[in-house]
Amino acid sequence: MTLIKSISGIRGTIGGVHGDNLTPIDAVNFGCAYGQWLINKNPNSKHKIIIGRDARISGEMIQNLVQFSLISMGIDIVDLGLSTTPTVELMVKKHNADGGIIITASHNPTQWNALKLLNENGEFLNSHEGKLIVDFSENKNFTFSQVEDLGTLTKENQSMNQHIDSVLNLNLVNAEKIKAKKLKIVVDAVNSTGGIIVPDFLNKLDIEVIKLYCQPNGNFPHNPEPLKNNLKDLSNKVIETGADMGIAVDPDVDRLVFMCENGELFGEENTLVACSDYVLSKTPGNTVSNLSSSRALNDITLEYNQTHYYSAVGEVNVIEKMKEVNAIIGGEGNGGVIYPESHYGRDAIVGIGLFLSLYCERNLSASNLLNTYPKYYMVKEKINLSSSINVDKILNQIAEEYKNEKIDLVDGVRIDFIDSWVQLRKSNTEPIIRIYSEAKSEEKSNNLISEIKTLIKEIAS
Repeated sequence: MTLIKSISGIRGTIGGVHGDNLTPIDAVNFGCAYGQWLINKNPNSKHKIIIGRDARISGEMIQNLVQFSLISMGIDIVDLGLSTTPTVELMVKKHNADGGIIITASHNPTQWNALKLLNENGEFLNSHEGKLIVDFSENKNFTFSQVEDLGTLTKENQSMNQHIDSVLNLNLVNAEKIKAKKLKIVVDAVNSTGGIIVPDFLNKLDIEVIKLYCQPNGNFPHNPEPLKNNLKDLSNKVIETGADMGIAVDPDVDRLVFMCENGELFGEENTLVACSDYVLSKTPGNTVSNLSSSRALNDITLEYNQTHYYSAVGEVNVIEKMKEVNAIIGGEGNGGVIYPESHYGRDAIVGIGLFLSLYCERNLSASNLLNTYPKYYMVKEKINLSSSINVDKILNQIAEEYKNEKIDLVDGVRIDFIDSWVQLRKSNTEPIIRIYSEAKSEEKSNNLISEIKTLIKEIAS
């Protein structure tokens, strides 16, 4: 079916043919490539890697293949077992490890799995580092250890509790105010590891938790991406139980979305907006989101007389920009909150802590809180092009066509108008142009998409 090698790791479907799918051979090969990269960075030291996995059916198999391959290279492994992406990120720092691997395909369906790779800071690799590992995986020039120098395996079963405690200890997470509110919350964790960590976190805040799909067995009951169309059961359960809100996370718990008490989605774009609103109210500073995220964060940041910055799409690009401008909070419009006071990584548990602190402080229902934020409508589409068409030429001509508007060329072409914007990005793997638009009305947003599509067809003809 599909095997994708990229700077962020390797991702593919389980089974099938080596080289075309994520087979045991591919998992071992890429794990060894990562290990060789670490060894070459510091050839004279002993290396340690943190490994955890989401609850996918294939997770334990892939993790064992990878970690025993690394042990054969003389690398020590700390096995977190069932875990989350942000938990692994935090544990890399806690254990002074050289890196980390999360066995997860994030929001992809159950037949997928992946190796997500971290550096010694518990952060995703940059493009240069990722390319080196891809090169190692293709050259297969690996060095394995003699029997007396094999790595060791240590199991750590308290990492999610340590993650929870670290969030509760954040200065801006008002645990006492949350406890006093005596909330009732429905949790949809798509039968992955969020079904462990999210209820445990909420229980420590004296919240009544109604579990929906919280068995970490990897049998996803719906498409695991936390989008409106996939969360109808959560909506119904919130209304049925009279809960204060619902919470949904993706399988590796780095994306977060809330459901209002009336069964309407708070919106993944608004997760970062609300959390940033709360942080900005306590700590003035810059904010960052990627160019495909809602303009609402920019609006909220300006209300506090602070500066918002955009980055290229991708978590590593957001983090790079956050460090550059010393941002106090940032993230992506897919429900990914990055709060440096905790760590530089998208973290749903941090997002829940910040959001609930805001919710209890403002003393509004979730739906009324939502109504306090700028209302935008975002549309996401794509255009398939023949492989003979020069996509860069099309993007350049569109930038020229709108040269009198505010143009950003950091990631494709983004055109900002007074009360709307449109962005065009090319795919790195196929002849596709992705088009995102956002405006104050759904009609305006759709009209922007239609206008750009017409222009692309004229240029391509």
